Amino acid sequence: MQSTAERVDSMMAAYDGQVPGAALLVVRDGVPVVRKGYGLADLERGIAVGPDTNFRLASVSKQFTAAAILLLAQDGALSLDDPVRRWLPSLPAAADGITVHHLLSHTSGLVDYEDVMPDAIEGQLHDADVLRLLETQDRLYFAPGSDYRYSNSGYALLALVVGRASGQDFATFLRDRIFRPLGMDNTLAFEDGVSTVPRRAYGYSASGDGWTRTDQSSTSAVLGDGGIYSSIDDLAKWDAALRDDRLLSDASRALAFTAHTATDEANVDGYGYGWRLHGEGADRLLWHSGETIGFRNVILRWPEKGLTVVLLTNRNDPEPYALARRIAAEFQ
Repeated sequence: MQSTAERVDSMMAAYDGQVPGAALLVVRDGVPVVRKGYGLADLERGIAVGPDTNFRLASVSKQFTAAAILLLAQDGALSLDDPVRRWLPSLPAAADGITVHHLLSHTSGLVDYEDVMPDAIEGQLHDADVLRLLETQDRLYFAPGSDYRYSNSGYALLALVVGRASGQDFATFLRDRIFRPLGMDNTLAFEDGVSTVPRRAYGYSASGDGWTRTDQSSTSAVLGDGGIYSSIDDLAKWDAALRDDRLLSDASRALAFTAHTATDEANVDGYGYGWRLHGEGADRLLWHSGETIGFRNVILRWPEKGLTVVLLTNRNDPEPYALARRIAAEFQ
């Protein structure tokens, strides 16, 4: 009969060997019980994935953007009820009714910036470019607070709000107020030409019988919605910080983990601040996925069970949610 470790390795077999890989973390009652890398972080140089390999988190980044806003609310530097135009007055009049809360909970009705990008752009978009695109869109999908629509635009604007309210740029605020205090020393909001990702995993997509490096797209430099790099070792520290008030107060964490709107998405009953919510009672699940060119990631947290699973991968497919759920079942 196979051991739990052998069964987990069997489930992870597709990521092992000379292929784009994955890093897997399972934490039970605050103790890592699985902490392992599979496959390669860099195919061209044959560098293996380890627990300290840093992956682009994509939308798993949103929980850090939300935490930054909650920290500023704790500081009294802003209010969740602030109109977004208090901080970003160049937004058009259609944004008058949008608050910081609406941005956090995907209930703003903002136009998706990906839908109004030019067909061809030089270089990459940044958060400030998202604002410039939205300045041209004097319309919303729906009245603020009346519906739910997942919005990368909202989280790009939140990064700019962090900058305006704190007097620091977004990457520096995250470093000084979240990453360094928690000892997440190799986690960062990556800015090409400004910062360097240590022990970096590069993204790949299947191409014929092999793999093609597809590490960046035109939107990969937008930080607020998905630009953070981290490792399972650093995310273990983040998970620990979400269990007590060392970073966020009890009230702030309750806000992050409360459903502020319902959704019709699969396995998502509601959305908090940077977290998807599913189930209730002992089975309550807090989770988020992250999908961008070359990376597919997921974090699953069952607070009442003391169980967390993080699965980071540097390949374009498949989405790892179902696999992470199967792995989690081995420890429940």
